Amino acid sequence: MAEISGPIVAFFYCQNTPGAQESERQALEKRYGRQIRLFPIPCGGRFEPVHVLRALETFADAAYVVTCPEGTCRYFEGNLRARRRMMRTKELLASIGLEPDRIELFMRSKEGPNKLAGIVERLLKEASKLQPSPVFKYAERER
Repeated sequence: MAEISGPIVAFFYCQNTPGAQESERQALEKRYGRQIRLFPIPCGGRFEPVHVLRALETFADAAYVVTCPEGTCRYFEGNLRARRRMMRTKELLASIGLEPDRIELFMRSKEGPNKLAGIVERLLKEASKLQPSPVFKYAERER
């Protein structure tokens, strides 16, 4: 099995935003292989802290949640709910000694909505600045 170069990153993204079709997800998985895992969610508001915590525990060096722009959620305030949950989750990570930068919420822009591929590329660069996750120092990473 080929060695993965760089961090392994989990992306949870709102499937109602432009450029988040199944075909784009498949193209990204083909391009980046096992370095990324993409998880569509019906709305950013359906994001639960356990999603990113479980990803960090089992396979990921970083985890990101991608939502629609503020004020454009089709379910009114799903992305605002996701932001509040992410802030609490960052506090939890800091309290257990992990860098809060391992997780982040990315709200798309109203002016020029980026396609998922552009967001993934940008966030992969951010994740590459992190050290490998200390969670896997003594445990085997899930395959």
